[in-house]
Amino acid sequence: MVQERIGAATLAGQAITLVGPELKVGDKAPEFRINRDLMTEVSLADYKGKIKLVSVVPSLDTGVCDAQTRRFNEVAANLGENVVILTISVDLPFAQSRFCTTAGIDKVIALSDYKHRSFGQAYGVLIKELQLNQRAIFILDADNTVRYVEYLKEMTEHPDYETALKALVDLVG
Repeated sequence: MVQERIGAATLAGQAITLVGPELKVGDKAPEFRINRDLMTEVSLADYKGKIKLVSVVPSLDTGVCDAQTRRFNEVAANLGENVVILTISVDLPFAQSRFCTTAGIDKVIALSDYKHRSFGQAYGVLIKELQLNQRAIFILDADNTVRYVEYLKEMTEHPDYETALKALVDLVG
């Protein structure tokens, strides 16, 4: 049975239902299948041994999602070879590629949950009513243990960039 968290978040003040568990610091990060492009699927295992900042956005074609992705792209170059930043949305890979090219996003890896919604369900961010992913930040260590998590209560708000980046830098050492 799939867990549903009714009213766990809002969109413009209206309650929405999130599908999947609410992950906590210390949890083992769940596996997922997600698309890098239309035909190529990747999973958590593809980033084995890397520290991962996972930035989840509803759609790259919105202002807050755009700003969130640009913010993490700005800092990505200074984090070292053992860190990867993944931006996950349900946008089609074509749209993600267009956005990244137009916005100059070259350090963040955009991944699409459009096909299976397995990331959204595994990480508890799939919005049942919209089939989009709720805004969230996850930081996973090299062994895929959750070291930081922020689920946004209101999907139109920005995440706490500074706290997330401090947690990432502290983990990197």
